[in-house]
Amino acid sequence: MDAPAGSAASPMTAEEGIVADGALVLFSGGQDSTTCLAWALERFARVETLGFDYGQRHRVELDARQKLRPALSALDPRWAARLGEDHTLSLDALAAVSDTALTRDVEISMGANGLPNTFVPGRNILFLTFAAALAYRRGLRHIVGGMCETDFSGYPDCRDDTIKAVQVALNLGMDSRFVLHTPLMWIDKAQTWNLAAQLGGTALVDLIVEETHTCYLGERGARHDWGHGCGTCPACHLRAEGYRRFAATRS
Repeated sequence: MDAPAGSAASPMTAEEGIVADGALVLFSGGQDSTTCLAWALERFARVETLGFDYGQRHRVELDARQKLRPALSALDPRWAARLGEDHTLSLDALAAVSDTALTRDVEISMGANGLPNTFVPGRNILFLTFAAALAYRRGLRHIVGGMCETDFSGYPDCRDDTIKAVQVALNLGMDSRFVLHTPLMWIDKAQTWNLAAQLGGTALVDLIVEETHTCYLGERGARHDWGHGCGTCPACHLRAEGYRRFAATRS
């Protein structure tokens, strides 16, 4: 999905390898979106962030966002110079029309349709649509999201085909040339941890462990070696197993 670096549509700055076009990162405050934000800060001259309050059960992630942005800036003066404005949009209607374990206090289970009941129908499609509308106003061409179909919960709106289709629709509907970047699409959770280490070293890995939130139940809970969370929900399981495999390669 990524546009070729240095293409005519993505001019480079005087700083070698940095794309002058601005980027908007879908930044929830979780492990994946924090890694994506670091990825964008390495590549784009100006990076803004966007979070969504949609009545999610784990809305503690919105609090994590406020700690993570200044902490990321403190890791690298280049990142501090590139990190721009933060935006939060309310999408209460999404919770109103959803009946899922992420928007209701119900037990996480597998649905009759073969999808976990943590799947919020239309969520990523709406997120990308609103992100594109904001990017249009802000003059940002690149949109970065943490969607992944390698190590995920089976959500159809995380698939590469879905993201490609949304990119086409957005560009047709807004007469634009947005590029949707999904740097985690083809890597698993262990590789996501490793990508964070490549981008920001041990300091970024430690920050993700301590401050990001991934648990579907919204529990900060005990401090595990992989971070905080209930330790039993699907999101915690993926994060913990990925960290275990990542740590094994570094021992």
